[in-house]
Amino acid sequence: MKIALVLALLLALTFFALQLRAAQDAPQAGAMAPDFTLPDQQGMPRRLSDYRGKWVVVYFYPKDETPGCTKEACAFRDDWQALSALNAQVIGISLDDTQSHAQFATKHRLPFLLLSDASGDVVERYGAMMNLVVMKLAKRHTYLIAPDGKIAQVYRNVDPGSHSREIIEFLRRGQ
Repeated sequence: MKIALVLALLLALTFFALQLRAAQDAPQAGAMAPDFTLPDQQGMPRRLSDYRGKWVVVYFYPKDETPGCTKEACAFRDDWQALSALNAQVIGISLDDTQSHAQFATKHRLPFLLLSDASGDVVERYGAMMNLVVMKLAKRHTYLIAPDGKIAQVYRNVDPGSHSREIIEFLRRGQ
């Protein structure tokens, strides 16, 4: 019994140490956003640098069709006009494949891009990987990238229902 408890404790400490290290290695506000190319929900390759000159909301999320992810995506959808008026492009990224993204976007009438990072390279590079031993998911993190390509804001504790409004408020204050 004691050995199992010690092993569980060591496993938990290792997990938290890896999470802390990933957060420390992630790009920070003020740094240039690492460029990437990923396929959208239609399979078209999209580069982050193609949106230079606009604000870009890159939001990582765990999984299509889960309650929190659907709530967050629909909030971005509902605030799409306000974000567009502020010269902002929304890009959602998860480890789901393009077919899953296409179904999710169609079902919920999402007017923005959903990118598939099946390999997890971009999710990892942005410090948003959550490794649950039996599966990997993207954490609910957001990077707000300024028109010059620099990271203006990093959101690590995201409320799916109010996050898009939080970004709109930031953009209104900053413009």
